[in-house]
Amino acid sequence: MTDPKIIPADKFIAELAKYLKENVKEIQPPPWSIFVKTSPSRERLPIQNDWWYIRAAAILRKVYLLQPVSVKTLRVLFGGRKKFSKRREHHVKASGAIIRKILQQLESAGYVTKTPKGRVLTSEGQSLLYKIADKLYNELVKEIPALVKYK
Repeated sequence: MTDPKIIPADKFIAELAKYLKENVKEIQPPPWSIFVKTSPSRERLPIQNDWWYIRAAAILRKVYLLQPVSVKTLRVLFGGRKKFSKRREHHVKASGAIIRKILQQLESAGYVTKTPKGRVLTSEGQSLLYKIADKLYNELVKEIPALVKYK
């Protein structure tokens, strides 16, 4: 088993989002997702059509790294700097509705469960992350043979 921590985050999230989009029926963007920004710090809507799956994959990865994790923590992590016209920039939290809805969908898919301290991965969620990390690791080893010692 390959630990998902050693896989580059951008490649891991892209592959996980592709898997979620193709194989998991429970994760679907709601009808209002075409009208919302992901954070008050953003000026425009997301450009990608499949941004919902990318955010779901990123949230699933963050739950693995920081479990147990709450919606409040994820709002801070996915937030950003908001620019004001005559004031200094400040950090603003991301949208809680998007994160909450994605976590609920991940719970219904069986990848995340709720505990009193926050949300944690289930064994099914961990096996999914390990499977994708193992696949990406094998692809990366073909490109960079020096990575063999990290498994």
